[in-house]
Order: sequence, then structure tokens, then C-alpha cells
Amino acid sequence: MSTTATVVTLIAAFMAGFSGASIFFRATFVVEPLAEYGVPRTWWNRLGAAKLAGSAGLVVGLFVPAIGIAAAIGLILYFTGAVITVLRARSYAHVPFPLLYAAPVIGALALGF
Repeated sequence: MSTTATVVTLIAAFMAGFSGASIFFRATFVVEPLAEYGVPRTWWNRLGAAKLAGSAGLVVGLFVPAIGIAAAIGLILYFTGAVITVLRARSYAHVPFPLLYAAPVIGALALGF
């Protein structure tokens, strides 16, 4: 794996992990939009855990590529669902945020796996 692919993968893992941890710590900039979009509170911990698992999977994927591929695909599906949720809530100004988190994951998948 190239240095570029490794760096992009670590950036993607950090961003997904940060996003997942933000849900667990109930960061205002994350949970207020979730409530606005109508995402039930009972889902929040599972959503955060999914992002943290994807983040860990990307890091493990540096050593076991199959796990990295699965983690990247899972995170891409997660962030695709986030975009759909934002669109359904008609919060069009918020669409770039899940795309911002998805971009390095897509890059990591394209470059390294």
C-alpha cells in the first residue's frame, strides 16, 4: 500500500471515529441535527457504534485488506444513508456534511484496497 493510501485511510478513520465519538459524547453540533432530521434517540448509540466500528475496520484494513474493504463499503453505505436522511428532512444546506466524511473513505477505498 502506498504512503498516500495509508495517509488517506488514517484520515478517513480519524474522521469517522471523531464523528462516532461525537454522538456518544452528545456533541451539540451532531445531536441537534439528528433530532431535527427525526432520527430516534434510541438509534444514536448504534449509529455512533457503526461509525466507530468502521473507523477501527479501516485501521485494521491496513494490515488485513478484506476487513478494510468491508469497513469502507459499510461507511460509504452509512454516509449514503445519512445523505438520504438529510434530503428527506429537507435540510439541503446540511447535505455537504455527510459527503465531507464520506469523501476520504471513498478515497481510501479507491487508493488502497
